[in-house]
Amino acid sequence: MVVEVRGEQKGKESSEILVDEVKEGQQKNGSKIGLQGRPAIQMGPPNATSGMCAAGHAKDTFLELKRKKIYRYLVFRIDEKKRKVVVEKTGDPAETYDDFTASLPENDCRYAVYDFDFVTSDNCQKSKIFFIAWSPSSSRIRSKVLYATSKHGLREELDGIHYEIQATDPTEMDLEVLKDRAN
Repeated sequence: MVVEVRGEQKGKESSEILVDEVKEGQQKNGSKIGLQGRPAIQMGPPNATSGMCAAGHAKDTFLELKRKKIYRYLVFRIDEKKRKVVVEKTGDPAETYDDFTASLPENDCRYAVYDFDFVTSDNCQKSKIFFIAWSPSSSRIRSKVLYATSKHGLREELDGIHYEIQATDPTEMDLEVLKDRAN
């Protein structure tokens, strides 16, 4: 399947346009080119080596955290049956960072987004959004590979992340780490 969905061309499905239908000079050895003249991304069914894509609900929930501030954090998991990254848990704005860290499993990988509010040295209220890739040492290797290969695709969907943290144990994502990164 070719992924490039931006408009339609007369009678053709926008996600699959062959090189000979694109402007002269953009042909590349019979490969497929996207509508914008860039090489189209070839994707098969998602698996442990190709990664998973985000469910629409996951992106919508992130936008609610970012714009409306109705959540303090989101925890995502990969649903292998649906082959999607889905929202597993949302945290109310009143929840603390300890509530957030307690919501991550000890022996399995997860993605998380945390909206960190802080006050600068100039006494200004600020907010930074952290993306955390939680991959504990005790989790299964298959799970680690699946989450590692799917991370990039999810990060591209979640526009507005300020900082990213890769954590294998709780000390790598301690509240002090967030404070240091935000300042």
